[in-house]
Amino acid sequence: MRIIAGRWRSRPLETPEGAETRPTADRARETLFSMLTSRLGSFEGLTVLDLFAGSGALALEALSRGGQQAFLAERAPAARKAIEANIRKLDANARLIANDATALPPAKTPADLIFLDPPYGEGHWAPALASAQAMGWIAPHSWISLETARDEVVEPEGFTLETTRPVGKAALHLLRPTA
Repeated sequence: MRIIAGRWRSRPLETPEGAETRPTADRARETLFSMLTSRLGSFEGLTVLDLFAGSGALALEALSRGGQQAFLAERAPAARKAIEANIRKLDANARLIANDATALPPAKTPADLIFLDPPYGEGHWAPALASAQAMGWIAPHSWISLETARDEVVEPEGFTLETTRPVGKAALHLLRPTA
């Protein structure tokens, strides 16, 4: 796994050992960042929250493209070890939140961009989204990226589903908070 674009382009990333995490494939990340770029224009200055962070590839990709800071929530010890190694290797302005994505600490400032890449088919995205909302991580201007299994139904209460794009066995969903 590697960073696709930006200042850290082509830099390799550590990935967690074992089967507890499922990294987002390069092709899916390229599609996702293309979708986001067409809506955001730029990642410059963004605060990013990465839930179910795995290796941290999504948040680190956003930082590589100009994001200002990132917070990465991950509970699996092997994944936390990989995230910490990647943050050190890139000297990234990022902080690991060693919590489950459904039990977030309060935000000091809301995130502009939120990534959710939970285990497929288990519905963990809904309580994680609720936790982020309750703890002040989501603002009216926030964009939320959710990766699910291709056939998984996504009907987020309090959010508008802006678009869905199938990519291989996955589906990428972009959400916005409902006004």
